Amino acid sequence: MVKKTMIALSLLLSMTALVYAQTTVNLGLNYPKTGPYSVQGLAQLRAARMAVEEINASGGVNGKKINLVVRDSQSRPEISKKNVEEMIDQEECRMIFGGSSSAVAIEGGKAAKSRKRLYFGTLTYSNATTGVAGHKYMFRECYNSWMGARVLAHYLREKYLMGKRYFYITADYTWGWTTEDSIRKFSNTSNTRMHQGVKTPFPNSTEDHFREALAKVEKSRANVLVLVLFGKDMSTALKIATEMGLKEKMDAVVVPNLVLGMASEAGPEVMEGVLGAVPWCWNIPYKYNYPKGKTFVEKFASKYGAYPSSSAASAYTIIYQYKDAAERADTFDTEAVIQSLEGHRFTSLKDKQVWREFDHQCVQTVYAVKCKPADVVKKDKFQQDYFEVVNVMSGEEAAKDEFNWKRVREKAGMPENLE
Repeated sequence: MVKKTMIALSLLLSMTALVYAQTTVNLGLNYPKTGPYSVQGLAQLRAARMAVEEINASGGVNGKKINLVVRDSQSRPEISKKNVEEMIDQEECRMIFGGSSSAVAIEGGKAAKSRKRLYFGTLTYSNATTGVAGHKYMFRECYNSWMGARVLAHYLREKYLMGKRYFYITADYTWGWTTEDSIRKFSNTSNTRMHQGVKTPFPNSTEDHFREALAKVEKSRANVLVLVLFGKDMSTALKIATEMGLKEKMDAVVVPNLVLGMASEAGPEVMEGVLGAVPWCWNIPYKYNYPKGKTFVEKFASKYGAYPSSSAASAYTIIYQYKDAAERADTFDTEAVIQSLEGHRFTSLKDKQVWREFDHQCVQTVYAVKCKPADVVKKDKFQQDYFEVVNVMSGEEAAKDEFNWKRVREKAGMPENLE
């Protein structure tokens, strides 16, 4: 009797799992729940869950409800690879997205490619992601270091370049390298004897690493400090620079790729006057009157008691873009969805964006920002009104064109077309 009951229960569970599989589609979020980029990871998770709730409430995708499968990348490439393999092999995810470290996104993308599944980068700024490491199965929604550097350097040249010495403190991995290279190129500071720099370990930097690096800044007679650091590393280094009095001595402090979570971690006094670049921030929909962006900000703020960051906006946009592409293709087949995405123009939380066909980079308007005075930030209901837009550049002007993209690929021994 017991044996028959167990068999019946097993059959019931199998039938339930089969019905569930037939009525749902799994999407995987490979995000940093822990580690130096955990704040950015939480923003992605919150926005992703909000998008899934909305889509499921309106009928799902191709008649199926979305089930969000999540894994903690810890901002470690080897864990990212394992996560993606598991989410595809064991959870049968049709698409993976996420990443607050470019090394994590690139490694996750490779794992997805080996299984012919899509990987969308949410917060991966290294030029390599859709450059030398780009492939058919990788799409990046956010901008890259090249695009951010162009809009920021245009402002820096006008305000701070003449006769100024720059000093770079850079995270020692692919995002840091390509971001520093891009800023140096567009700000005409490639002379490393005049414009010095040091590398700090990633992901295991400590306060001692940053103090040692900042001591070199103090001796360098630099006028402009460029912190090519992200997440908690940036906020920690900037707090130390402020404590040392270095921030006051500089004509400018530059954080090339800013996000709201980093600013909030550092605080209003520490962030005051800091320059950076963003692909999106919560006040842009209000400044330029983007209705969908306003709705997203207000719903997110009501749900979570905070404004969404660019990391959140990217995750939210990606889920909707996958939904739309799968519905245009009328299938979840990866090859068909890729064709549906390539060259597609859309409007989401800002103005027009396009998934470029030749590199799968999402080309979009980019912004240089300056952090507002501390008293202004503190007056905001969430104390998160950090960014004032000081320069705007179209995506077409900011992005590397196809000719130069192919030159970089050729130099690296990579095929000119995505494979």
